[in-house]
Amino acid sequence: MDTVQLRPMDNSLARPPAYENKKTARRLFEEVWDKGQLPVANQLVAPNHVTHGPQNLPNAPRGPEGVKQLVSMYRRAIPDMQHTIEDQMVDGDKVVTRWTIHGMHKGELFGMAATGRRVILTGITIDRMSGGKIVETWMDVDLLGLMQQIGAIPALRV
Repeated sequence: MDTVQLRPMDNSLARPPAYENKKTARRLFEEVWDKGQLPVANQLVAPNHVTHGPQNLPNAPRGPEGVKQLVSMYRRAIPDMQHTIEDQMVDGDKVVTRWTIHGMHKGELFGMAATGRRVILTGITIDRMSGGKIVETWMDVDLLGLMQQIGAIPALRV
């Protein structure tokens, strides 16, 4: 009977890009958005990054600074925000994340003073990755639902 010689596993192999891309996108939610660790954006977001979507700040700079400004605006309004990642998928260089934010409206948002109301905000983010960093983001957020929750516009009656 022949003896088979097994070589030890090579643990130095890099993780697949899909795993690393999901990890980068998740870190942006958990560390930057939820914990307010704004300097972490410098590690995760490319200098030429751009965010697309109606919730974006007008004239926001590109790169990590633009992301920090957007996060700061929402964190001032909902300082205890916590994201729940509902789904996260990778397709090529894109990471798609469906998420829900829970928090208390404690600061001004879109000209609306703090209400002290508990809010739930849902959205989908698509991050395009390159070189291990987020280079482009598309966000679709239920701003109508949020504005109704804080009383900025009346709820629709059906």
